[in-house]
Amino acid sequence: MTLEGGKLVLASGNQGKLRELAHMLEPLHLEVLSQADFDVEAVEETGLTFVENALLKAREAARVSGLPALGDDSGLVVDALDGRPGIRSARFAGKDASDAANNEQLLSELKNLPMERRSAHFHCCLVLLRHASDPAPIIAEGAWHGHILETPRGEGGFGYDPLFHDRDLAATAAELPMAEKARVSHRGKALAALIERLR
Repeated sequence: MTLEGGKLVLASGNQGKLRELAHMLEPLHLEVLSQADFDVEAVEETGLTFVENALLKAREAARVSGLPALGDDSGLVVDALDGRPGIRSARFAGKDASDAANNEQLLSELKNLPMERRSAHFHCCLVLLRHASDPAPIIAEGAWHGHILETPRGEGGFGYDPLFHDRDLAATAAELPMAEKARVSHRGKALAALIERLR
């Protein structure tokens, strides 16, 4: 699959995601644009899965921009919460909730749980459409396993990164440099799988 004119629209309004994806896509020498450059409105995430929501986002961005689009839907899946917040990760504490409010909600729901019951993973689904009516999207997924700390650590990243701890790296997602996070994260793994398919 070749991308028309070397341009790709990222179907997200999340600045943290845009920074990470643009950084990871550098090896493909694409001009990576934000859907904001085309005044694409955020779609209502009515899907029941990460795949469905990523597809909704990519389709709308491709339709409005007329360019290939990459939709990303990702979230935090906490075992003790039966997979919540999952697809509702960005609005766990309510519509338009801040990262801080979502983190507080998570800590409150996991209160008094011992560390061995605080396992979780980040899940990412990427959907690439050549055009809005593309019948065969390229879909790639990735997961990053860890557990949820009782207090936030680190200044980097976004979302639940300060609470998500990777035992092997002995660091939270918010403590990792961007290049290291790109290598180990759910989004990094999904993007590596997607690039492999593109090549």
